[in-house]
Order: sequence, then structure tokens, then C-alpha cells
Amino acid sequence: MRSVRRCSRTGCLNPAVATLTYAYAESTAVVGPLATYSEPHSYDLCEDHAVRLTVPRGWEVVRHDGSFALPEPSVDDLTALAEAVREAGRADRPAEQTDPGQPGGGRRGHLRVLPDPVND
Repeated sequence: MRSVRRCSRTGCLNPAVATLTYAYAESTAVVGPLATYSEPHSYDLCEDHAVRLTVPRGWEVVRHDGSFALPEPSVDDLTALAEAVREAGRADRPAEQTDPGQPGGGRRGHLRVLPDPVND
């Protein structure tokens, strides 16, 4: 299930309800409903910042007509969560392989198991 995305504005902890993108060639800022996925060149904004956005002189703002709302969990989100829980609880799941060359004897994904520190 996706986590709540926060407003991109520094210091703002409000949930994002809109996405800001720029069309630099047209000198236009577009504020629309929250995008399904966070993109590298877009910004998530809370309702307050989405409504109050200003742009430099000579630029235009295109705004979504209507109110902004928090996204509801989709059927895909709930299905993915249920499948992840089902997979984690499977009894016939193969045991994790350990890498004997690593300190502590194991490695899982990108995390390493380290031995307990020795206190002298």
C-alpha cells in the first residue's frame, strides 16, 4: 500500500493533494490532481500551497478546476498488500541463503548481518 506523500515545500508536513509540473518551453506551471507516481521533475503540493502558488512575471499558471482531495487506496494497492502478506506467510517458501564469506555468516539483499561488538 502506498504511503501518504507529503508536500514538497520545505517545512510543510501536510499531505500532498496536487502535483506541480513545469512546461519550460511555454513558460507555464501546471497544477493538477496528485499524480499516481512521484516523478523526478514534478513536485507534490498540499492544498494550501497548490492554491497559493505564484510564478515569475511572464509565466502562466494552469490550475485544475475543482477541489483537491487525498487519494483513496486503490484495489491494486490492497491486492498488492494482500499478496505480500500471503507470500511472507507461506510455509513452503525457501529458506534464506546465507553467504559464509560475510561477517556474521549471512547476507540478505543489500543488508549485511554484523557480529555483535565485543565490549572490552
